[in-house]
Amino acid sequence: MSDTTNPTAAHSERRSGWRTIRRVAPYLWPAEHPWVKRRVVLAMAMLILSKLIAVYTPVLYKGAVDALAAEGVPMLALGAVGLTVAYGVARMMSVGLQQLRDAFFAPVAQRALRRLALETFAHIHRLSMRYHISRKTGGLSRIIERGVKGVEFLLRFMLFSVGPLILELSLVAIILTVLFDAWYLLIVVVTIGLYVWFTFKVTEWRVQLRREMNDSDTDANQKAIDSLLNYETVKYFGAEAREAARYDGAMRGYERAALKTAYSLAFLNFGQSFLITLGLIGVMVLAALGVQSGALTVGDFVMVNAYMIQITIPLNFLGTVYREIRQALVDMGEMFDLLEQPQEVCDKPGAPPLRVTGGQIEMDNVRFGYNPDREILKGVSLTVPAGQTVAIVGATGSGKSTIGRLLFRFYDVTGGALRIDGQDLRDVTQTSLHDAIGVVPQDTVLFNDSIRYNIAYGRDGATQDEIEAAARAAQIHDFIVSLPQGYDTQVGERGLKLSGGEKQRVGIARTLLKNPPILLLDEATSALDTQTEQEIQGALALAGEGRTVITIAHRLSTIAEADRIVVLEAGEIVEQGAHDDLLARRGRYATLWQRQQASADAA
Repeated sequence: MSDTTNPTAAHSERRSGWRTIRRVAPYLWPAEHPWVKRRVVLAMAMLILSKLIAVYTPVLYKGAVDALAAEGVPMLALGAVGLTVAYGVARMMSVGLQQLRDAFFAPVAQRALRRLALETFAHIHRLSMRYHISRKTGGLSRIIERGVKGVEFLLRFMLFSVGPLILELSLVAIILTVLFDAWYLLIVVVTIGLYVWFTFKVTEWRVQLRREMNDSDTDANQKAIDSLLNYETVKYFGAEAREAARYDGAMRGYERAALKTAYSLAFLNFGQSFLITLGLIGVMVLAALGVQSGALTVGDFVMVNAYMIQITIPLNFLGTVYREIRQALVDMGEMFDLLEQPQEVCDKPGAPPLRVTGGQIEMDNVRFGYNPDREILKGVSLTVPAGQTVAIVGATGSGKSTIGRLLFRFYDVTGGALRIDGQDLRDVTQTSLHDAIGVVPQDTVLFNDSIRYNIAYGRDGATQDEIEAAARAAQIHDFIVSLPQGYDTQVGERGLKLSGGEKQRVGIARTLLKNPPILLLDEATSALDTQTEQEIQGALALAGEGRTVITIAHRLSTIAEADRIVVLEAGEIVEQGAHDDLLARRGRYATLWQRQQASADAA
């Protein structure tokens, strides 16, 4: 069976495997946790002792058979019954020590699994907005799930299967050579060599098939999650059959890959059994000839058979272990690829926290583009004095929301500087920056939990009184207490059990509970109807009292009371001033205002 990968790909795969092993190894031997090392040492001691006993067990078996057949030299001055009891005790001790080994090692493996899962989860949250808007949630969850599950398997079986197998095979080979002759060793070595070669070659081929199956599984899972997240859209367009056909197409690819994997497994199992059986027959024929010639006893024949069976079991297991280790390396390799995904936005070494003394925001000739060949902001300079409300308006694509993302440092500016109270946002910690800014987005997304949980998310450890005070300020407390379950009402996935206005009020309450000195309203009411918008405006006005507020707006009627209005067009400021002043200029803002007023009158 030939490997389907080219030499370069195979080399890359081996390098990725070694990289994964190097990443996992520190979890087995962490310098900062001596108890982990002690448990690993104890587990290895139990392992070695169990293997020594296991290798000696067939000798006791031989002694019992010879004693019953009245052949050979009596062992340890024990009779047939005593040797039989000793044989049973040895088998029990071997099994018992293996269980002790697992018990000693289980906390090590579970700790490694938890730490890697936490590291991956935390790293994903540190990745940039650019990564998250292009990711596929379903595919990402499967990569993490498979990778984390591979941790325990890899740690356990690399330590307790491959090494012990080599030790056991070596000991058996030595015993066969010393007690019998080199022909036994030759047959065993050739059998094991052919077995290992066949297993590795076929397994390498199967890894490629398994990877295809994983890719198909990821694709099908992604399509299913994407379809379920867009449940309403599917219904709007009567696309249930279309989505089912799309999902079935993905599952058809998985079915083909799974069948190839199953067929290749049958071929592997048959080939392994064929090779092992040939070796077993060869050794047993030699032993039978020795018994016929009088050179060996019946006990020797039984012992040789016991040793061959003893090495057959771990050899059969080798195929499974190698295959699963290779698969675990592939799965964990994907997870480590995710862990090595670079952070686009990072804190500088030793960066101090942001100190907000007033909340003045300054954009100094800011330039930015999501792609190098398409600049969105083209040298924007703007100062928002502490405690004032500045509204940013403009057509779609003018760069309004981009300013909000830069302020929260989802991205770093590519030119110029963005400062709060004179501190460049690139020079302070992201945590302190995020603590200083409260955001009410256009579409408030809620956790699939209670209303209490979602409001309390604004500040860790908030009391019920503080939660209710924030809800009152956001003008949603009366609605919440009118519900049968009150604050314990479940909002559903992404808050779909609440209306748009109710979700926005919960989002405002959450932000008020956070109590930040700077508030960013990113088209917070553009998705709402006019009546709901007017109701929400009151809550937003209260939210902005005593704070520096940047309002990114589409509906100009909502920002007429702002201290200053900034008009963006194609990434540049074309006008700025108070509402009445801008109308008097009869410029770009006045044109936008007239259009929206005409649309409102027509409606």
